[in-house]
Amino acid sequence: MDHPAFETCSVERAAVVRAPDGATVRPLAALAGQGSLAQFELPPGGVSAAVSHATVQEIWQVTQGTGRIWRRQDGREEVTELRPGTVLTVPLGTAFQFRADPDSPPLQITAVTMPPWPDDDAEARPEQGPWTANLAH
Repeated sequence: MDHPAFETCSVERAAVVRAPDGATVRPLAALAGQGSLAQFELPPGGVSAAVSHATVQEIWQVTQGTGRIWRRQDGREEVTELRPGTVLTVPLGTAFQFRADPDSPPLQITAVTMPPWPDDDAEARPEQGPWTANLAH
């Protein structure tokens, strides 16, 4: 039986890229076909673009900062407070947008993506969210 090679990484040394929603992302680790782990960050006052995902779903844990996330799925819509220790899900096809409070440290979120984030520009589909995005993407 073939086993994937194990990985070790450091958040501080991880590459920094821009997510389609405008957030800064540090991809951390992945298991082929299973899932990937990344750290997302919004600067104080940052507002992501609203998106939904075509093939992936996520579990988030807020590790620093405060803010809000808007989620819409099958007629249900809500805004949830984000603060360290908040854990939430973004099921497949859920429209979402998140923002960092202006008087907070940067909003940092560690997220598991299942399956791993694909290298496909069509993964993040634009949606209409409640806030005006203010990050380049």
